[in-house]
Amino acid sequence: MGADRHVAMTRKHLAFDIETAKEWPDGADWRRHRPLGIACAATLAEGPDSPRFWHGVQPDGRPADRMSREDVAQLVEYLASMVDGGYAILTWNGLAFDFDVLAEESGMREPCKRLALDHVDMMFHVFCTLGYPVGLEAAARAAGLPGKPEGMSGIMAPSMWAAGKHQDVLDYVAQDVRTTLELAALCEKAKRFRWITRRGKTSRMDLADGWLAVREAMQLPEPDTSWMSSPLPRRRFTAWLRS
Repeated sequence: MGADRHVAMTRKHLAFDIETAKEWPDGADWRRHRPLGIACAATLAEGPDSPRFWHGVQPDGRPADRMSREDVAQLVEYLASMVDGGYAILTWNGLAFDFDVLAEESGMREPCKRLALDHVDMMFHVFCTLGYPVGLEAAARAAGLPGKPEGMSGIMAPSMWAAGKHQDVLDYVAQDVRTTLELAALCEKAKRFRWITRRGKTSRMDLADGWLAVREAMQLPEPDTSWMSSPLPRRRFTAWLRS
């Protein structure tokens, strides 16, 4: 395990994030509003590269309203090729959201399940350790990173894309993958994960062995959540893998 874990920690990361084409009410369960479609996505490889954008293209060259099944399949194939090339995919909540949507929109459920299990979902690792999720914005603030653009959120992306504000949405998804990649590196270097709580205080989680892939995080012992009134079960994040 030690040698294998060292190899996993030294792999380069590829951050990945999608923005959906369909809106759903803020705070509602997005699963009840599927299929959501994918407006666009961004990938960012560790190193000097800039984000790579993924979206459909209309005959006149403008971005399409949503990615076609073929467009999404090309994205899945790219992610798989990067894994084969030695990269570890990196997301924030990619297990429960991005890869679930990607599987539905591409029709490539089994490849997406494999990618999801083998990738590093930092939020899922945090959830498996603490028993509750933490937002990317709270983690970015604690790390001194820019976080999300002011006045912008993922829930706004579908309507903005539909209104033709494509560059604004692309800038937003680009910032998300940059933040994800930078946060992962900072936490592994410091060997700890920090976030700003709702009370404005800084909390910490040990990260001595670095970030775990999803299949590794799933093996962590269940934390004590007896103090919580409605704790989230892990199956909330993993149920789609068994479908």
